Amino acid sequence: MAAASRFVCQSCGAEHRKWAGRCDACGEWNSIAEEAVTAAGAPGGLKGKKRGRQLAFESLTGASEPPPRMVTGINELDRVFGGGLVPGSVLLLGGDPGIGKSTIALQAAARLGMKGVRCVYLSGEEAIDQVRLRARRLGLEASPVQLAAATNVRDIISSLSAERADLVVIDSIQTMYLDTLDSAPGTVGQVRGSAQELIRHAKETGAVLLLVGHVTKDGQIAGPRVLEHMVDAVLYFEGERGHQFRILRAVKNRYGATDEIGVFEMTDHGLDEVANPSALFLDRRDQDVAGTVVFAGIEGSRPMLMEIQALVAPSALGTPRRAVVGWDSGRLAMVLAVLDTRCGLALGGHDVYLNVAGGFSVREPAADLAVAAALISSIAARPLPKDGIYFGEIGLAGEVRPVSQADARLSEAAKLGFRQAVIPDAKGRKGTIEGMSVTNVGQLGKLVDLIYGDDGRP
Repeated sequence: MAAASRFVCQSCGAEHRKWAGRCDACGEWNSIAEEAVTAAGAPGGLKGKKRGRQLAFESLTGASEPPPRMVTGINELDRVFGGGLVPGSVLLLGGDPGIGKSTIALQAAARLGMKGVRCVYLSGEEAIDQVRLRARRLGLEASPVQLAAATNVRDIISSLSAERADLVVIDSIQTMYLDTLDSAPGTVGQVRGSAQELIRHAKETGAVLLLVGHVTKDGQIAGPRVLEHMVDAVLYFEGERGHQFRILRAVKNRYGATDEIGVFEMTDHGLDEVANPSALFLDRRDQDVAGTVVFAGIEGSRPMLMEIQALVAPSALGTPRRAVVGWDSGRLAMVLAVLDTRCGLALGGHDVYLNVAGGFSVREPAADLAVAAALISSIAARPLPKDGIYFGEIGLAGEVRPVSQADARLSEAAKLGFRQAVIPDAKGRKGTIEGMSVTNVGQLGKLVDLIYGDDGRP
């Protein structure tokens, strides 16, 4: 009797009675595939099969050496990797078109190639001459990187099996295809199947595999979501096309910390690492302008200072405008509501414009107090101290909540010459920072009083 079959969504696992182009459960297209069902009631059931071998379990206290690392020499890149590349690891690099994915991949391969590491760069989008032109522009033409333009996974694996490689760059995974599948390159089945074969080869040979991936209009890596589960690290390149700064962020890393970032600057000769991002983001800061403050943030393990700008102006519209760049618009609405309700500031009839200078994107709630200070400074037309920093989380009751790593934020500010800080109550702080005057605020109303001074609130 022929085995029965069922149709299962490869993205969310929902079962369907027949094939459909779109999964009703998760909304993914072309993700439903047919699977055979055994007598046990599940694909590949073990009922009636021979018994498997017993596994040898071990304790957590076993001795194990840390994995060896291949250091690229690009400090910002090695920081995100967790200290360097681990042999046999698979990395997925995504980002918007033109953000610098191919550039940083070629720069890393060239740096390792100069150290004697055998590197192979496989391009599915560009011809070899185009890659050579980029290498010449970056000044990397002397690096012993092996180039090839190919999209057939069978040919790629055969070539890599014949000649050993320590680093393999695939640019990009959406252009690869398996000749055993009838679908076109870039489809869910082709991306998943091609990645699986390449990952299997990397694990068997111990080569580092760097997959460059396209992103959708929502900023997610195109293809099946399972692709991010198959790899060891997922990296995203972020940045605005109008700004020269690029942020490399790790959102998954089996060999290092997540949420770590590397800061780069796009120049005519490629991506240059930025050793001190705080000084660079504050380089062109307007000093005596109301509505500008300096926020001391934390990105991964790195404290970073950045400028937050706010402009509050009377609105001639029935619905005032709220324009935000580099911060969460929902969080801005919350801060405005707290300032209106708890502090008595009439901001409901004003247009509000908020910007994080330098094209950086702030994600942590510790920026609430800095945003509130910028808004109050703008509506009061009172410039804040040039050497002051702000950080703290604001609650709906108007309280200012403490945030993590306060001492690291203050120390970074002190190194750059800042001498004043407005922060939450210092119950968990270990001590004082030499040369830093710290003002603690427990309620948002105290911040309003500090900015308005003797004149009082409006």
